[in-house]
Amino acid sequence: MKTYKITVNGKVYEVEVEELGGVARPAAAPAQTPAPAPVAAPAPAAAPAAAPVAGGGAGSIDAPMPGTIVDVLVSPGDQVEAGQVLVILEAMKMENEIMAPSAGTVTQVNTTKGAAVNSGDSLLVLG
Repeated sequence: MKTYKITVNGKVYEVEVEELGGVARPAAAPAQTPAPAPVAAPAPAAAPAAAPVAGGGAGSIDAPMPGTIVDVLVSPGDQVEAGQVLVILEAMKMENEIMAPSAGTVTQVNTTKGAAVNSGDSLLVLG
């Protein structure tokens, strides 16, 4: 058993540490091999946008995480553009904007302001 004195924010603590296992041995050095010739890295794939909705805008917009609905910015019959904010969802004390993945018409709103939602719950339907 080893005893250490540790100072945290000006206060000294005496700590005892017990060694449980055997002595760690350093790993053997790997055999030297020549470095391979550099290969041009492939171009990175574009970051995925919001999941596309099949059928030219028809589909359910689901909650990506559990949280509380802060605001619903659309109502049935509204025309929306791709990237337009539809719902604001608060999760872990952060407000998250749920955006339209494509242009379409709001056919159904399945949530209300103040509602608690789980991951995967349908918030609204675009048609």
